[in-house]
Amino acid sequence: MIMSDPISIVIVSGRSGSGKTSVLNILEDFGYYVIDNLPLSLADSAIRRLTLDDSIHKIALGIDSRLPLADLSNFPVLHQALIKEYGEQAVTVLYATAEERVLVARFGSTRRVHPLMATKGNLPNAIHSEIALLEPIASLADIKIDTSLLNVHELKEKVRDYLGFENKINVNLLSFGFKYGVPLDADLVFDMRILPNPHWHEELRALTGQDDAVKAFFAQSPEVDEMAEDITAYLLKWLPKFADNNRHSMTVAIGCTGGKHRSVYVSEKIEKALAIGLPEHLKVRIKHREKRHW
Repeated sequence: MIMSDPISIVIVSGRSGSGKTSVLNILEDFGYYVIDNLPLSLADSAIRRLTLDDSIHKIALGIDSRLPLADLSNFPVLHQALIKEYGEQAVTVLYATAEERVLVARFGSTRRVHPLMATKGNLPNAIHSEIALLEPIASLADIKIDTSLLNVHELKEKVRDYLGFENKINVNLLSFGFKYGVPLDADLVFDMRILPNPHWHEELRALTGQDDAVKAFFAQSPEVDEMAEDITAYLLKWLPKFADNNRHSMTVAIGCTGGKHRSVYVSEKIEKALAIGLPEHLKVRIKHREKRHW
């Protein structure tokens, strides 16, 4: 029997300007289905509907002072209902805050309008009033993060540490042909056009870098495997650094003229070596972009 993944529901709230939206974006990077500013009267049914989908196990719900006062006051009722249905371990309340001077500076630099400005008249009054409005949520918070001195990368590390996420990174190896254009989403591009080209051998032209005859052709030129080994050594050394820098994916593009022989062969050599040599939290997958032209 295959066990389904456990449900995780993270309720994110916080003072306006404290980074609540950034936290929701971070959770989305970690695979959460994010719903922001949904009326609390609809939250329970929305979460129940989402959890019926076998592919959705992680849900983040954003709640802030834009909601009606009655909704905010009733948050403890929603909180208890979710715990009763999914279990205490499944529900986490994360509350973001920051010092008042920092919030004032952030609103000044972004020129955003505080959601309570229309009724409270000025920014200090709006900031003070929001504390009381959000108290029903803040009082139930499992995690409180003061973002006053944090940049977005440090905030991601805090969220990751508090919620116990691994910083996984997908390494996408992409072979391509320069004549069809360099991939726009590539983080690193390596050019194989200096290597011997099977295209100029009529008996190899229709084949690809996956065929034994082409592999035998490359075996006659040591520089082909040397190129693959040098790129592999570079990636083994530096890809873990990208993971440490809060990256979630890296696209490494390996190109030759047509994306059929040299780039295919070298990218597959690299893929095999990385699958063995990289830490477990770096997952390698390969794609041959020009396969439709073969």
